[in-house]
Amino acid sequence: MAQITAALVKELRETSGAGMMDCKKALNETDGDIQAAQDWLRQKGLASAAKKAGRVAAEGLVAVSTGENSAAVIEVNSETDFVAKNEQFQTYVTNTAGVAIEVADFDALKAAKYPGSEKSCEETLTELVGTIGENMNMRRMEKLSVSNGVVASYIHNATGEGLGKIGVLVALESTGDKDKLNGLGKQIAMHIAATNPLSLDRNSVNPEDVERERTVLIEQAKEAGKPEEIAIKMVEGRMRKFYEENCLLEQAFVIDPDTTVGKAAEALGKELGTDITVTGYVRFELGEGIEKKEDDFAAEVAAAAGA
Repeated sequence: MAQITAALVKELRETSGAGMMDCKKALNETDGDIQAAQDWLRQKGLASAAKKAGRVAAEGLVAVSTGENSAAVIEVNSETDFVAKNEQFQTYVTNTAGVAIEVADFDALKAAKYPGSEKSCEETLTELVGTIGENMNMRRMEKLSVSNGVVASYIHNATGEGLGKIGVLVALESTGDKDKLNGLGKQIAMHIAATNPLSLDRNSVNPEDVERERTVLIEQAKEAGKPEEIAIKMVEGRMRKFYEENCLLEQAFVIDPDTTVGKAAEALGKELGTDITVTGYVRFELGEGIEKKEDDFAAEVAAAAGA
């Protein structure tokens, strides 16, 4: 039996929105498994169907860089937000994002020469750590390209040109007017920043996520006293809603909630006399999935005092 700590209960409460005692019971029922406890709470109707999200803890910057038919987004972490506002750090992140547009993947980016230097981007960051006196690291990079069309970008909570807390890329394949494609692409990127979709479309949803959602919904129906065969039929309707809420092309467009993102692309395509296909997207949110150590200041003082 896993030890159910106060920290574990607190984490479940923050991610599920359920009450403290319900969270403790859920963890006891699932032997301390956070994911299973979230599902248990949902099955009992004690938590909302929230998307799984990592705890945002790390500081630093997300940056985007765009080229003619491609764009890249990177994340570089620092220990404090103070360093994220440092001009040297911001210059490094901006320049490294510019290099990202020219390389194939993250490993190539780390090994690539930093602009104006014989050292690599990774080595340059190591030097910057010594200069600034705070730990920093290159965390990740993604790149999107199109054969025809545009890769639009958007930065949310911008702290500088192409720098901020959330970076989004959207690839649109089309032979249409690039200015209008970029306009739509930026709107879709803003939508993605706000909604954080699970996938592009139904076909790209992780089968494990689909099965997990279906299982939770069936158990909810059973908890409501429905026979299994009726519960399964009810779930089909709820799964349609799941796709509409989580698949980018089926989501209500935040710019115009009366249409979907997919329909908005179709409408512009008709206006331009050509097809527009949203082929992919990338969304980086600063620090997502990184757990940050939370220091207990009171405990530190007590320890220093010999208590």
